[in-house]
This record gives sequence, C-alpha cells and structure tokens, in this order.
Amino acid sequence: MTMAGQFLSKSGQFPEAPRRDLPQDAVDRPLAGFTRDYRDGESVPRHAHARAQLLYATRGVMRISTDTTAFVLPPGRALWMPAAVPHVTAMQGPVAMRALFLRADAALAGPRTVTVMAVSPLLRELVLAACAEPLEWDPAGRGGHLAALILDEIARAPRLPLGLPVLRDARLRRLAAALQAEPAQPLGLEDWARHCGASPRTLTRLFREETGMSFGRWRQMLRLAEAAVLLARGVPPARAAATVGYASAPAFGAAFGVTPGEGRAAGGMDAL
Repeated sequence: MTMAGQFLSKSGQFPEAPRRDLPQDAVDRPLAGFTRDYRDGESVPRHAHARAQLLYATRGVMRISTDTTAFVLPPGRALWMPAAVPHVTAMQGPVAMRALFLRADAALAGPRTVTVMAVSPLLRELVLAACAEPLEWDPAGRGGHLAALILDEIARAPRLPLGLPVLRDARLRRLAAALQAEPAQPLGLEDWARHCGASPRTLTRLFREETGMSFGRWRQMLRLAEAAVLLARGVPPARAAATVGYASAPAFGAAFGVTPGEGRAAGGMDAL
C-alpha cells in the first residue's frame, strides 16, 4: 500500500516522473481504449501520461499508488487518474486491464483529482465496447455514440472516498508492510512502537502528520482494503472478516457500512 514512498529522495521530494507515451495519448479522438493482460506480480514503474485515464480491470486486483495515496482496485471499481499525475501500478493475480485515455476536452466529464469510482454494469460494458473499437473510430458512427454515452456515465458514476495516504517515514512504512502481510495482527500502538524503534507518542504524532487520522482509523482502512482483495477472489465474507482481523461478521459488516446480507448481495466489496 505504500510502494510510492520508495521513490522519495533524501530531501523528501519526488523526482519528476517519466512520461509514458502510448498511441492512446495522441490519437485525435475524445477517448481511446487500452487493452492489456498482465501476469500476477507484474508492475508498471512510476510514470505519468499526457491524458487522463479511467483505469479499470475486469479480472484481478490492481494496486495503484500516486505520490500521496494508495488505492486497491478489485473489479467493480475504477480509478480516475487526471493527466500528468505520477503513479505506480502493481498487479495482484492475473489482471485484465481495460482502460480509457481521455483527451483534455473529454476529461472535463471526470473529477479534477484522483478518484475511485463505482463501475455500473452499463459503464463496464461501454468500456469493453470502446476497447473493441479501432483507435481512429468513426465520430459519426458506433464509436462516437459509445464515447458520448461513456462520458455521460463517467459524469454520473458514484465517487467512493477510498484510498490510504502514502506513508513517508521509514518506521511507518515498516509497520504498514507488516500489517499488510498479516492484517489480523492485534498488536496495539505500544507493541508496534517497539517493533518500529519509536515511542508510541512519536508514532501517534507521525500518523496524524502524515495521514490526518489516528493509527486505529488508518488500520481499519487498511484492513477493509485487504478484505476487498479477498472478496474479489471469492473468499466468503465471514472468512475474509476473520482474515483481516474482525472478530465477527456483524462487526465486519458495520465497518463496511452494510449488514452482512447486504454485503453478500452487493458482491461483498462494492460497499467499501
């Protein structure tokens, strides 16, 4: 969840990200589809694009980090990435990416900042259809109709307040790596302080300064993000709850903001 932190210089600054130019960045159309399948563990190093992107995968989980925030994206969610924003993409499991690149005028349909969006069945099918079109589709034909409807659906898509702040302090990154590997660890802040080589007071201050939240709230968000990965793999909600550290399914449902029954009906993850 904190992979972008590795690019920090000794002065605490991020270097300029190399631009990754693709044909989709230059084609004279409001939007262009991008299709690629990735292997488990494959990643795309820190880079930026000239155009805004809607990053979506029909299969697998993407972990995407900007210089400030980390996101977990199972199927059912997409990430809106404005133009020129540096980011790193890592694949968890085989990933079938089906993304869109949007010209500056078309990108006005989306948010101004990096944002997680819920992907409706209609938007999913529209993205797949756009990816099946040639890069230079006919503006007066099917491609033009698809693009107009896609932009309308992007503007209407629910925004989800998700994402974990990227941790910069090396001690916090060690704590984050240990919890991501085993989210159910019940250690309190005093235990983690001994593990990280810092006092509880120092860790409390660092969490507030770097994330704007308490350690407990940050840990809850990390656990829910990891639970989304498990649910995307088909793990039953009760088992996913236990794996990330929730003692009961009702407590897990309350953290998601839904009852266990509603969570199952929603596929278990879209409510996160």
